[in-house]
Amino acid sequence: MTSTPQRRAVLGAAAGAAIAAARPLRLARAQTPLRLRCSLDTAPSHLRNVSIADFLAKLEKTSGGRIKTELFQSGALFPDLAVSKALVQGQVEMACPGLWTLTGFVPDADMCQLPIFYGQSSDIVHKAFDGKPGELLNQEITAKLGVQVLGKWLDLGFQNWFTTTKPINTLADLKGLKLRSSGGVGVPWRIAFVGGIANTTAWPQVPLALSQGTFDGLVSSDESCASAQLWDAGLRYAFEDHQFFADYIPLVSNAFWDKLPPDLQQAMRGLWADNIAAYRAEMIEAQRKARTTMEAHGVKFVDPSPDALASARRRMLIEQDEMARQAKISPEMVALVMQTVGRDAG
Repeated sequence: MTSTPQRRAVLGAAAGAAIAAARPLRLARAQTPLRLRCSLDTAPSHLRNVSIADFLAKLEKTSGGRIKTELFQSGALFPDLAVSKALVQGQVEMACPGLWTLTGFVPDADMCQLPIFYGQSSDIVHKAFDGKPGELLNQEITAKLGVQVLGKWLDLGFQNWFTTTKPINTLADLKGLKLRSSGGVGVPWRIAFVGGIANTTAWPQVPLALSQGTFDGLVSSDESCASAQLWDAGLRYAFEDHQFFADYIPLVSNAFWDKLPPDLQQAMRGLWADNIAAYRAEMIEAQRKARTTMEAHGVKFVDPSPDALASARRRMLIEQDEMARQAKISPEMVALVMQTVGRDAG
């Protein structure tokens, strides 16, 4: 059929209308923000939650609305022990789990539990975590879990012993007690070293389990215990031996990361790098305040002497290679830790 000028005009107008109708749809799709769900299993008052909430708010603002963040707290989505698998399966886009919860996937994550770190200063610990041992672990986590490590780890702080009914004045007082472990091999190994009995319980269930006498005490930080108000669950005593320094590691799933244009990838890493020093400083202050709060609620603290800590560390170091073997920490990681901090750690 021969096309007339009128017909061509009608067809042109129809095509123009179709294009105009499609343009808002394409624009809407282009402007639909990427959803970033972040899962934490600690309470909103915990400083990990406060730090991550601050980071997510800054990321959303910096992205100009291209990323929409959602923070799920108190284990509403996943406990930390399960969140790594959720990241791999695309059920959540970001998490910041404790290193000790990653050991089932990456055994070298238990390197923070090595006896060389027992009773040490945060400076010694950061020398390893921010140095070559930490770099190696980041590479292993990235390769084995299919995630991105955003940058330096978020400090939780020193882990200590806490009990309900029995005062702890020396490590010998822990013998025979049932003690909650957060997972991994390092904490159960140390519980066995002092003659205790390990019990693994996910953090959201700790208050009820503690109040019911499922265990007699636990290994945790002052901040974690205070944010969960564990004095209400019967916590009464603390032995502050700084047995290891716990860190959380900021992870982003590759499924989400690969959707980001280069500028947003750079923005995420840059924001984390710009804020991590402040987050760490705030955590140090939070640990100090947490102890004061716990003391105000009747928790009695014992601080072992530097000589007592050094003596215990020497005894533990005799078994460090065996502990590393049980934890499947690679000889390469152990050697790298000792090369990095051994001379200073003593």
